Amino acid sequence: MNFWQEILAEKKMILALSPMDGVSDHPFRYITKKYGKPDLIFSEFANVEGICRSSSTRILDHFDFDPSQHPFVAQIFGKTPAYFKQAAVLLCELGVDGVDVNMGCPAPTVANNGSGAAIIKNPLLAKEIIKAVQEGINEWANGLELKDCPDFSIKMIQAVAAKKAKFSLANANRQKVPTVSVKTRIGYHEEEIATWLPHLLEMRLAAISLHGRTLKQGYSGKADWAVIGRAAELVKSSDPAVTFLGNGDVNSYEEALAKVSEFGVDGVLIGRASFGQPHVFLPQEERIKFLAEKNIFQVALEHAQLYERTYPAAEDYRFLPMRKHLAWYTKGIENAASIRAELVRSNNSAEVEEILSKQHLIVD
Repeated sequence: MNFWQEILAEKKMILALSPMDGVSDHPFRYITKKYGKPDLIFSEFANVEGICRSSSTRILDHFDFDPSQHPFVAQIFGKTPAYFKQAAVLLCELGVDGVDVNMGCPAPTVANNGSGAAIIKNPLLAKEIIKAVQEGINEWANGLELKDCPDFSIKMIQAVAAKKAKFSLANANRQKVPTVSVKTRIGYHEEEIATWLPHLLEMRLAAISLHGRTLKQGYSGKADWAVIGRAAELVKSSDPAVTFLGNGDVNSYEEALAKVSEFGVDGVLIGRASFGQPHVFLPQEERIKFLAEKNIFQVALEHAQLYERTYPAAEDYRFLPMRKHLAWYTKGIENAASIRAELVRSNNSAEVEEILSKQHLIVD
């Protein structure tokens, strides 16, 4: 069994942290895994063209993870099969558990370039991309190395080794190859699962995650779980070995369990509901216990300190991306607006600690 099937064999469902661009970086995932204990987590996505052609190695930051985050699924996007193949080799070398191909991002900067959800309109390319990822993984398992990939610079190869050392990642086991999965949407302009999903099912994927909106909808309106349910029936009748997850507007463990029961999915991805609430993945009784025993603002400070250690100013990183996370932690508290206004101007974790202490949200 692959790790998707192993989780299902042990639990009633898979509850996973969704991949979110600009959000699910290493510090966010670490905190979520530590306190929410999702069954698996996805990275932010990274562009395969950038991985193979960028002069900067900072793009690898999307795949920062430590051993506590297994099973860890790295997500990539783009439109060039040859780059997907090489990116898959790189991710194998980092030791990820799965490689997920993004065919669902509706952002104009992605879709207007023919990537993300735009690939729904190009099923032949979709299959070429999946095949390229599968080939990259298989060739890596048979001995292919990063230096054998024509588009990786020495600088990028060295950066992979540095990442493994920084995060204490063991040398990848070529006998244990990553799975291949796809995250997509129910359609482009309108729902089209009956014509779109069969193309994916031809490729013998380990898993498919389906967001219940079209590309045209973006993140507006409600996710259509009735369509996700019909998709689940299609997937299970075509290939029961494929793990099928639903995504969209799920805000708690209990809601996820209800979706599994009602719509026949194997699991659920939770995204935006996890903002500032790493405990959202826990059953209600455990959530109540967590909030009774743990100060959520102490967690926010821990998050900020981890961000600073991972991406220090001394290496020319900025604290700016951390500010939105700090704002999310203030949801629902008294005087949230004024506290949030201070936190989103903070420049380091020491300032965060000072603000939270001044507001008596943490104890020195």
